[in-house]
Amino acid sequence: MKRILILFSLALIGASALANDTLKVLAIGNSFSEDAVEQNLYDIAAAAGKDIIIGNMYIGGCTIDKHLDCIAGDKPAYRYRKIVDGKTAETHKFKLSDAIKDEVWDVVSVQQASGYSGLPESYARLGELCAWVRANAPQARIVFHQTWAYSKTSNHNHFPWYDRDQQKMYEAILSASGAAVKENGIEVVIPSGRAIQMARGTVLDAFGDDLTRDGFHLDLKAGRYIAAATWFETLFGKSVVGNKYCPESLSKKQLRLAQKCAHRAVRQQRRVR
Repeated sequence: MKRILILFSLALIGASALANDTLKVLAIGNSFSEDAVEQNLYDIAAAAGKDIIIGNMYIGGCTIDKHLDCIAGDKPAYRYRKIVDGKTAETHKFKLSDAIKDEVWDVVSVQQASGYSGLPESYARLGELCAWVRANAPQARIVFHQTWAYSKTSNHNHFPWYDRDQQKMYEAILSASGAAVKENGIEVVIPSGRAIQMARGTVLDAFGDDLTRDGFHLDLKAGRYIAAATWFETLFGKSVVGNKYCPESLSKKQLRLAQKCAHRAVRQQRRVR
């Protein structure tokens, strides 16, 4: 029954795009949503004949608690990047209260800051953030952006929380975020973390350090593409395998492997009980 509900949720997201011709997606995030949605997502969608408007509300390293602090004080603390027709407009000192009303969003994503993503207690206020989204954008479906573990050699100051063990961090992220989405009634997870972990140990690892450029942010060649491909397949319910958009950084063989990692991650996520 749960799997049926998840597939129905994905169908509803796709139906929004069909009904409006354009899927409108707002990420309430940080640099990890920047990596995932700002570079390749529009082009992948366009290659599939899908139109998408992408908004990303960015504060570096922003946690769920900090987002709620910004909401409570109505703080103009964000950099807002909006992608329409493939063109990016950037506005600084933007408020979440303005972003949530900027479009009639079909999808709003929430996430935790990377280092905190594997800590169950860090999700204590996720319900408050979801309640605010539902109150201010009742038409939107809330989805959760699952982040990725750091590279094995990362020097991020939060990596010691996981004993500097990539696999331990990855498993902690799956466990903590998985429990949080269930508790808060979020039916759709965008499994960027799964996809990146699947791509590690393959030939795609030649790009950067464990698909990162600095030990935690995704590399600009394969890593960002994989995350965007995962977003595309989750949002549109359409396999990304065979999509014709190919960044100059990837060969056709590398592109297909990256697409398969994203596709398998989405399929695996749908089977999560």
